[in-house]
Amino acid sequence: MKDVAARYDVVGVDPRFIGRSTPLDCRWPTGSAWRGAGADRPGFDRMTAFAKDLAERCRGNAGDVLPHATTRNTARDMDVVRAALGERRISYLGYSYGSYLGEVYTTMFPGRTDRVVLDGVIDPDRYGPRLLRGVERANRHALEGWASWAAAREATYGLGGTRGEVLAAVDRVRKASARTPLRLGDHRLDEHVMPMVVFNGLSQHNDAAYGDFAQGVRDMLRASQGQRVTPSPWLAGVLEFTLTGADSPYGSAQTAILCGDGTAPRDPEVYWRDVQRGRAQDPLFAPVTHNINPCAFWDRPRERPTTIRDDLPALLVNATGDPRTDHEGARTVRDMWPSSRLVTLSGADQHAVYGVYGEPCVDDTVNAYLATGRLPAKDVDCAAR
Repeated sequence: MKDVAARYDVVGVDPRFIGRSTPLDCRWPTGSAWRGAGADRPGFDRMTAFAKDLAERCRGNAGDVLPHATTRNTARDMDVVRAALGERRISYLGYSYGSYLGEVYTTMFPGRTDRVVLDGVIDPDRYGPRLLRGVERANRHALEGWASWAAAREATYGLGGTRGEVLAAVDRVRKASARTPLRLGDHRLDEHVMPMVVFNGLSQHNDAAYGDFAQGVRDMLRASQGQRVTPSPWLAGVLEFTLTGADSPYGSAQTAILCGDGTAPRDPEVYWRDVQRGRAQDPLFAPVTHNINPCAFWDRPRERPTTIRDDLPALLVNATGDPRTDHEGARTVRDMWPSSRLVTLSGADQHAVYGVYGEPCVDDTVNAYLATGRLPAKDVDCAAR
């Protein structure tokens, strides 16, 4: 990014209720509304009660502002910032959820953008309270890739000498946490949280992130064997985020925006049936991606979801193995916007690529577009390191 910074005034906006904006805090006992459904119906029923309690806490502690936490309102705020800066048009770089925000902004305020880069592209038709459905395969692929990496470093992590042995170790932890919560320092890791730890470990494809995750799995494996374990720093951070209220404002605002943007099924049986169907294919990830969440108990949104515009000459960026915003979503937006171009990073299980992953082919393509305003003549394929 430093190669184009001299050409731009870089403006970062904390959306309403996020970061240094006035926080929206539901006073949750967790930083995340997402959990695994568990192994059986009693576990799912616990998660239904958990989701309902989170929604009621939001209604009781932040109900007056909840209707105003939406992507459409964030887009309106961005346009207020644009006007305050005296700019006729702005250029926009959005990652992950920021890609959806870019889709909404360019739809609501046509003609007010110059150069647009969306990285980790969300298919707008799949965006909503059940956003995670469909990412099981990408997460399984990322888990298998990490398992091969860990197997090559058995002397360091002791998780197994083959990919299959490492995956079996992860599955032993999953089954052990379903029998009895695992003791990790001051925390207890149960069948609902263990899949979220794995999910959190699979978004960055590099040695540092893989090593942190491997240490975390080693900690969980030792705890499953009855050993007293002080969790490693990465795992300790995930557990504090998930099992304490330290990051309640983060989870509160994130969920409020998602629930405020679209409706979710109200009947728990819909989620239970989906969990059961998905579990047969993937017992680790499907109970997370199909599980019930607080949006099932949220008040109805005040506005209808945005119907995204037909075309935009934007530059789209996505890795083929992205476990959060899968490559299929980027291809869908590319087809929806025929004047756009898609930069694909092949062979990386990576979420957020430009300026993050370190692949010159991607970075140079995006930098050239930001510098000149000219899109590539055709889609660009880059190979991961």
